[in-house]
Amino acid sequence: MLKLKNAFFTLLLLLIANCGISQINCMTNIQGRKTISLNGEWQYIVDWFGRGNYLKVYRDTLPTDKTKFVEYAFDKQTLKVPGDWNSQDPKLYYYEGSVWLKKEFTYKKTNTKRTFLNFGAVNYQCDVYLNSKLIGSHEGGFTPFEFEVSNLIVEGNNKLIVKVNNQRKEDGIPGTSYDWWNYGGITREVSLIETPTTFIKDYTIQLQKGSSSQINASIELDGIEKQQKVTISIPELGISESVITNKVGLVNVSLPAKLQLWNPENPKLYSVTIASPADKISEKIGFRNISVEGKNILLNGNKIFLKGINLHEEIPEEQRRATSEADARKLLSAAKELGCNLVRLAHYPQNEYIVRMAEQMGLMVWEEIPIWQGVNFKSPTIQSKTTTMLEEMIKRDKNRCGIITWSISNETAKGEYRNIVLKNLAIKCKLLDDTRLVSSAFDGVKYEDTSISFNDSLGTYLDLIGLNIYMGWYKPWPKKAGNTHFNSIFEKPMIISEYGGESKYGNHGSDSIAGLWNEEYQEKLYKDNILMFRQNPSLSGVCPWLLADFKSPARLNLKYQEGFNRKGLLSDKWKKKKAWYVMQDYYK
Repeated sequence: MLKLKNAFFTLLLLLIANCGISQINCMTNIQGRKTISLNGEWQYIVDWFGRGNYLKVYRDTLPTDKTKFVEYAFDKQTLKVPGDWNSQDPKLYYYEGSVWLKKEFTYKKTNTKRTFLNFGAVNYQCDVYLNSKLIGSHEGGFTPFEFEVSNLIVEGNNKLIVKVNNQRKEDGIPGTSYDWWNYGGITREVSLIETPTTFIKDYTIQLQKGSSSQINASIELDGIEKQQKVTISIPELGISESVITNKVGLVNVSLPAKLQLWNPENPKLYSVTIASPADKISEKIGFRNISVEGKNILLNGNKIFLKGINLHEEIPEEQRRATSEADARKLLSAAKELGCNLVRLAHYPQNEYIVRMAEQMGLMVWEEIPIWQGVNFKSPTIQSKTTTMLEEMIKRDKNRCGIITWSISNETAKGEYRNIVLKNLAIKCKLLDDTRLVSSAFDGVKYEDTSISFNDSLGTYLDLIGLNIYMGWYKPWPKKAGNTHFNSIFEKPMIISEYGGESKYGNHGSDSIAGLWNEEYQEKLYKDNILMFRQNPSLSGVCPWLLADFKSPARLNLKYQEGFNRKGLLSDKWKKKKAWYVMQDYYK
């Protein structure tokens, strides 16, 4: 009898996996599931001239007799995962190319569970092999992906080999030129996820748009037996609602509730549990409403001013990617100390530690896909790539109430192909999630005497418009900073999404000469910007560029920049510049 039962479950797993390996949209809330971490030390081979595929490195072959030899070998050299190779191997500091990484692990199989392999992010393109077989590929350096490996993972020892390539390319996103470091590697968590044969794959739990007391929930099961009872529970609200999924595993339910709404002063989160006969998953979720009314942004029906800061996913003192919970706390604690209620995650979806911790700390989030300046919109593949990146970002973070806006681009030039791609992307964004604002940041504005005007037709499809205005740095001031006014053809909220200038910490001199790269000029520049803000009361927020100096190969002033963009309020050694205190005082 037991043999028959085991045979049934084995057949069931094969049917579910469709006798092959399939990539699926990542399941929701990896942290709330049963996972086995594959983080840690990974062996690696640098594929300097791109011969790894020809040599079949993915097989990890060993010589079989005395007359055989193999022209590659994974040896004792290792890289930490998650992490970038640039900061871990001096030879790879500037490297853009392919690296093969290998992880061996033991696994105990059972016939009553399914197994998935999940990557938080790999930059930029990768091929994934398990036990010498290609299980799939992924493009895009900042969003998660996963594969079902139920019928390929084996009892005992397994070999996972990943070919990672971070070469910039014309039809990549971002393109061939951008103002941050091109960190290569497996930069976020790698996990095996174990689920029942039918499991809770996806769910969306949000406050109904325009309501303060109605929770909308949608749940999706994955497996053979898709029609099952599922229960959603929020004990603090006295909610326990059972519903039946339909034949394709979907169900929607509306739940009335008396809520404390999430806001920066009271970032209230509720424990939410979803249970099916075989599966159960929990996490903390907050509820809030974000909307616009004319030129105002409303949080829970109340006008709010966005006190923001831009930040990169980087720890500048160590010149590496931010990867851990401690890294997230370091970055976000500085934003809180500055007095912010918003962080703009520039210019790509950052790791989940940052997104989740921001919500817990009462920081609203502007999250963005990496369509930055020189993306080749004429490429026939760009539309599909941008759509995939948007879908992967929203899929991961849709239950994070701290995120108030999805941003579809930054500083893109007007043009026919660009307009088509971004218009379609904005529409797609609304179809995927109508509970948040859709935004973009622009530098294509018109300067006339004392006015700055915005009239980009893309604004038609946006809820929130960001202007990147570098007055006093890339653009000269008119006679007086306070004389500058902003105009827009759109009756929509507008924020200054970037502004600032560069200075090297500890470098002092005249506050009237930009070319000295000193703290006094940056300090005066911030004071002048604040004068400009005060003369434009219709602004809905400001967001300096940026929290800390960061690595950028595009910065070529060897005396002052030294390979860093020096616009940070903090130095690359995490020291506060004079401009920090100007901004902190303004936010207070």
